[in-house]
Amino acid sequence: MSSPVIRNYLSLVKFSHTIFAMPFAMIGFFLAVTWAGYSFNWSKLLLVVLCMVFARSAAMAFNRWLDADFDKKNPRTAQREIPAGIISASNALYFVIGNAVLFMATTWFINPVCFFLSPIALIVVLGYSYTKRFTALCHLVLGIGLSLAPIGAFLAVTGRFAVLPVLLSFLVLCWVSGFDIIYALQDEEFDKSQQLHSIPTWLGKAGGLRFSEALHLVAAGLAVAIGLLGGFHWLYWIGAGVFILMLWMQHRLVKPDDLSRVNLAFMTTNGIASVVFAVFAIADMFILNQ
Repeated sequence: MSSPVIRNYLSLVKFSHTIFAMPFAMIGFFLAVTWAGYSFNWSKLLLVVLCMVFARSAAMAFNRWLDADFDKKNPRTAQREIPAGIISASNALYFVIGNAVLFMATTWFINPVCFFLSPIALIVVLGYSYTKRFTALCHLVLGIGLSLAPIGAFLAVTGRFAVLPVLLSFLVLCWVSGFDIIYALQDEEFDKSQQLHSIPTWLGKAGGLRFSEALHLVAAGLAVAIGLLGGFHWLYWIGAGVFILMLWMQHRLVKPDDLSRVNLAFMTTNGIASVVFAVFAIADMFILNQ
């Protein structure tokens, strides 16, 4: 596959957005190694990363394939790969199937729990794309999809559930759902015209932002609860503090009558939030738990 074709597929799945969930998968993985006391394994870490890449690629490509007709009508999305003719709809669907198969095959090499749960994970991450057709709570379904990252990584190492990674998954759910609502503000009018559902089309821009703020308040509270229950130290609290600060900044950047900084709020603040939180949380686990 040539470099331009690879770039087109990376753009199709917005590979740069992996920065949102991957750091939390790493936290889940290292929680298993340090907090739960399991041994570190490089091959297991690689398998977790591959699962993340395959599942997310399948989900994003499926979303683009399913929404191609809507994207073609929306001036903001008309230049995406499928409506612009850069990638054919059939090739995008083959890409989805290939990544879904690779995801399930990879879980086979992790452990039976992950393998048997893999179809459920795919149903969630692929099913999200349909939800905007019938419920304004579609953002929460996206949040559930990304929230599988930390608990899935923990399960990959331990084969069991535990309170702390579950709380971390709820944090991701609230965080992702909140910033997806902010992103959806851009398409409020278009979504209404196409009878698509979202929190902004239901509550309006101001109401949508308040809903997002409530979710982010819960996410901030969960970051504090995880720090206390997990017995973390000062490095974790620096990361959690930056994470909460980035949540606050998003709501300073975006106003109901001014959406000019939505992309800054969506990509930059959330990218910083996830990476910094993960780096400091993992450093805390290794440096201060020696």
